[in-house]
Amino acid sequence: MPDQNRRYAAWLSGPSFAAAEIVAQLGYGAAVLDIEHGSFDLADLERFIPFLRQLNLDVLAKVLGPERGPIQQALDFGATAVVIPHVENAAHAATVCAFAKFPPLGDRSFAGGRTARYGGFDDDWIARQDRETRVYPMIEDAGAIDEIKDILALPTVDGVFVGPSDLSMRRERGAYTRSADDFSDLQLVADAARAAGKPWVLPAWSAAEKQFALTHGADQLVLTMEHGALMAGFGAALAETAELTAALDQHR
Repeated sequence: MPDQNRRYAAWLSGPSFAAAEIVAQLGYGAAVLDIEHGSFDLADLERFIPFLRQLNLDVLAKVLGPERGPIQQALDFGATAVVIPHVENAAHAATVCAFAKFPPLGDRSFAGGRTARYGGFDDDWIARQDRETRVYPMIEDAGAIDEIKDILALPTVDGVFVGPSDLSMRRERGAYTRSADDFSDLQLVADAARAAGKPWVLPAWSAAEKQFALTHGADQLVLTMEHGALMAGFGAALAETAELTAALDQHR
């Protein structure tokens, strides 16, 4: 198996063990779980997250919403990072990101489950959890990008995750087209993260987005999504066969 690179992530929309094994075997070092829009339920996550961790994958759980329950559940199951969608502004980020850090830093509730090895805990365990589990509010609302410096300054925020499609719509540009204005927003995020000394993550489906993320120091790039990869693979096989058929027809 190739060396895994945690900088490169795959976007998974459901609890496919085969998809997880494939991306790990190819050398991806991280997986983004789209719990918000995907087909995960709690029983899936309870089994799938530990499986991903055993594959040595960094697990970024894009939770169901900016609420205490989904955030804490993802961390209790063993996710290494929570990606919190629909963060409206800095005040909202201060409230919801606190659910991922223990007091006195935040407001996460303790559960004596997997992360605590089904036992008790001490102050060292709390400090390790707060240090090693990352909290990434999504920058996908107009208010969030307007207040990104204040969001990044929060002690409960470890970095940010960009949602380009929603950001374009909420900035009243309509569908995301990778326009100059879209890349201007990405530049704002990259500059703010660099100034704060914190990482930023980009879903980078296109070559232009990958180039931008690499050039501007994104900590992680989400290189492809599960459905897109399936469509590309199935489409490539069909196109190849159509070309072969056309070549045969020309010689008849």
